Amino acid sequence: MADHGRLNRSAAFASIAVAVFLVLLKAWAAWSTGSAAMLGSLADTALDLVASLTTLAGVWIAAMPADEDHRFGHGKAEALAAMIQIVLIALSAFGIAVRAIGHFVEGARPEAAESGIAVSLVAMAATLGLLAWQRHVIRRTGSLAIATDHLHYKSDLLLNLAVIAALALDQYGGIAGADPVFGLLIALWLAWGAWGASRRVVDNLMDREWPEEKKQRMLAALARHPELRGVHDLRTRTSGQRDFAQFHVWVDGNLPLREAHRIMEEIEAKLKAEFPDVEIIIHPDPEGHVDPGPGPSNILSRGSGRPET
Repeated sequence: MADHGRLNRSAAFASIAVAVFLVLLKAWAAWSTGSAAMLGSLADTALDLVASLTTLAGVWIAAMPADEDHRFGHGKAEALAAMIQIVLIALSAFGIAVRAIGHFVEGARPEAAESGIAVSLVAMAATLGLLAWQRHVIRRTGSLAIATDHLHYKSDLLLNLAVIAALALDQYGGIAGADPVFGLLIALWLAWGAWGASRRVVDNLMDREWPEEKKQRMLAALARHPELRGVHDLRTRTSGQRDFAQFHVWVDGNLPLREAHRIMEEIEAKLKAEFPDVEIIIHPDPEGHVDPGPGPSNILSRGSGRPET
């Protein structure tokens, strides 16, 4: 987990460095060209910088160990940082759309297309380098905040391509209105990306269950332990980079408490070898016992030899 924290922080610092460089570059380009698409790109990059600072704070806090006030750790900080990024992306999309519509109504035309195109090409090169590092970090850590930042910078590639197309069509193709139209398309693309990213973040904040395939893998691993007569009430959730699973197991009701405890520790150790980043809580029940309530879910019956849900 400490290694994951260092990798996530390195990706956040790289994102901040790229954002600062691009803000300065695009501010000059927006001033020299007067392009609505370039101005939209500048606004998006400025919010990228704020989002990257938020990401750094999120991954830094998420990497902190559990304490007396946060016994399950600080993993939700990543989801909160990602949610702030999504809000900023949505605000950026709205601002770009308003500006593009204003340019369309006023009939404003961009100037100095060569400068704008050159700046966009440099921005794409810097963004590609950042995306490559972020992909490496996400593969290693699965960070939600870095993944959301990655999604935002992926959209920047299309945004810069749109700026190049808008300037080229307006200046060299003589197509009036191309610049604000592309600015509006950029805004719509950003809004769509924010909507897609928000679903994963909300799932994390709302403690959504693991995907069914992952739950079935855990039930299959439990089925390999002959001491268990069955498994029920499997509950799962994800907080930042850490997963949590708790469940009840049926064991021989005549087992001494010390022996039952030994079996639980052995099962937990084997599960942690297969699911290293999962915190596991096991509750033993005498065979056939069901707690009052709506009834067991995610049942693994020893008689059937396979998981049932």
